[in-house]
Amino acid sequence: MDPKHTHLNLKLGISGAAETGHCGPDAYDKGVALGAEIAKHGAICVTGATTGFPLWVAMGAKEAGGFVLGFSPASSEKEHIEQYNLPVEYHDVIVYTGFGYPGRDLIFTRSTDAIFFGCGRIGTIHEFTVAFEDNKPVGVYEGSWPTDEEIKIILQNGHRPNDKIIFGPDPKILVEQVIELVKKDQIHRASFHFQNGDSA
Repeated sequence: MDPKHTHLNLKLGISGAAETGHCGPDAYDKGVALGAEIAKHGAICVTGATTGFPLWVAMGAKEAGGFVLGFSPASSEKEHIEQYNLPVEYHDVIVYTGFGYPGRDLIFTRSTDAIFFGCGRIGTIHEFTVAFEDNKPVGVYEGSWPTDEEIKIILQNGHRPNDKIIFGPDPKILVEQVIELVKKDQIHRASFHFQNGDSA
């Protein structure tokens, strides 16, 4: 295999609450810090094109020179702004799915190589279960919010092991660990195609 071969930029998603009153006093700073780390590692920051915690992560990514891709529940920019009251700021590209929140959640989650979960609500839990079922690498960002503990309870009561879920309070370490999980999967897939004689 050509040692110069590289994969496309990683797409790292961020799932979190649009309304953040329950997230704690440090949620904004922690969101911005996570976005900055995603950008510093050369990854694309992927969001649900919403307000709150995901927007703060997008802000951090843009301020660090990163690229932000959003998936909207709306079918157009007009609907996105006027009916859903969602922002377009801090995003380089927004895909208007037209599938509402449940359908958007599925497309958003499946469009990432890995996904981080910060302070969230029921929509965040929905995206977590999709990521879990897809066996996608997951980083659960621990903070002053209850979401990380709620996810631990779901895992304890789910009775199904999963070695692709990492918990941590430090954004730099968490991003690095999740990227390592993604790279292990990429190496496996690249090796499989190479060994089976598939063209690059």
